[in-house]
Amino acid sequence: MFLRDEVEMLRRLPIFSTIDPAKLKLLAFASERNQYPRGAALCHQGDQGDAAFVVLTGTAEVCVLSSAGDVKVAEVAPNSIVGEISILCDTARTATVRASTDVEALRISKEHFLKLVSDFPHIGIGVMRGLAERLAQTTNELTITRSAC
Repeated sequence: MFLRDEVEMLRRLPIFSTIDPAKLKLLAFASERNQYPRGAALCHQGDQGDAAFVVLTGTAEVCVLSSAGDVKVAEVAPNSIVGEISILCDTARTATVRASTDVEALRISKEHFLKLVSDFPHIGIGVMRGLAERLAQTTNELTITRSAC
């Protein structure tokens, strides 16, 4: 994948869609493109958040550790961003993200991600909307699960 392809992938993410392509090119250039074989972790629950990940190819599971073991709470596909919660909240990772297939992901450092949010405040709003949607979905699933018990 070439730099222009990475820029195009970033533009497909709603939170980055309105950013000038030149800025996205700088972001893509400053980021690391990594390969994760099936079963490999992109990040681990409890680790300090130092980067967000944009899934370019493949799929990954988002799992949280519970008394019953790992519980899959979501799956991320290409054009998804993951790991941004710990960066924005400056907290430990809330989940482990593990490749369910071979995954290629762009690793955006905390420094570069926060600079982008600072330069383009609407990105922060987009991230908040995405997080709010995930929270609403999780709340709905918990409500359904508890009703079934």
